[in-house]
Amino acid sequence: MSDTRPSLDIKEYPDWEVQKNRILTLEEWQDKWVTRKIGFHQEQGNQLLKKYLDTFLKGESGLRIFFPLCGKAVEMKWFADRGHSVVGVEISELGIREFFMEQNLSYSEEPVAEIPGTKVFKSSSGNISLYCCSIFDLPRANIGKFDRIWDRGALVAINPGDRKCYTDVMLSLLRKGFQYLLAVLSYDPTKHAGPPFYVPDAEIQRLFGTKCNILCLEKVDAFEERHKTWGIDYIFEKLYLLTEK
Repeated sequence: MSDTRPSLDIKEYPDWEVQKNRILTLEEWQDKWVTRKIGFHQEQGNQLLKKYLDTFLKGESGLRIFFPLCGKAVEMKWFADRGHSVVGVEISELGIREFFMEQNLSYSEEPVAEIPGTKVFKSSSGNISLYCCSIFDLPRANIGKFDRIWDRGALVAINPGDRKCYTDVMLSLLRKGFQYLLAVLSYDPTKHAGPPFYVPDAEIQRLFGTKCNILCLEKVDAFEERHKTWGIDYIFEKLYLLTEK
C-alpha cells in the first residue's frame, strides 16, 4: 500500500446524501451485462465471506440462503455444494444463464405465474433457484422464508431512494433466528456518482436498526486499479452481521 493512501481508520464521509437522487433503471443494469461492464463480479468469490463463513453458517445444515441481486455469484454453488438450498433474484437473464454455464450445472426454466413475464431457472439438482425479475416484484412469487441472506453487491446497487423499500423486502423474507451478512463500500461519494453507492454506518442503522442487532465484523482495503477510473483514491469494504433483536 502506498504512503499516499488513506488508512483504514478514515472517517466516514459526511456528505453521503450527495448520491440520494441517483437512479439507474433496470434496463441500464441489463445493458451492463450485454456490454460486459460487470466489474462487480468476483470470479474467486468474496474473501470476507470465506473468512466469516463459519460465523455465517454456525455449523447448521440444510439452510435456505437468499442472494439478492445475485448476478452469477460463484458463492451460490459454494453453498449448494455444502447441502444448502439457494434462491437468488437477478434482473439479467444473461447473468443467470452464465452462472449455470460457468458452473457446469444443468438447469430448467419455467414461467412464474404470479409475476407475468418472469421466469425461474432451477438447477437439475433442485437446490438452486434463480428468479429473473426485479427484487421488488419477487415477494409475489411466494418464495418462503430464509435462514440466511448474503447481501454483497445488492444494497450498494439499489437506487438510494429505494433503500427503505428494499430493506422491507429483505426483512420480510427472514425466519426467526436469521443471520444476515451485509457487505457495503466506503469511499468519497462526491468523486464517484455510483453505483456501487456509498452506504455509511448511519444508513445501515436507519434501515435495519429497529429490527436487527448490527455488528461490524471487519473493514478492509478494497482498492483496485480499476477504481482509479472512478476518480477515487480509496475504497473500503465493510462487512456487517445482522441478527434478530
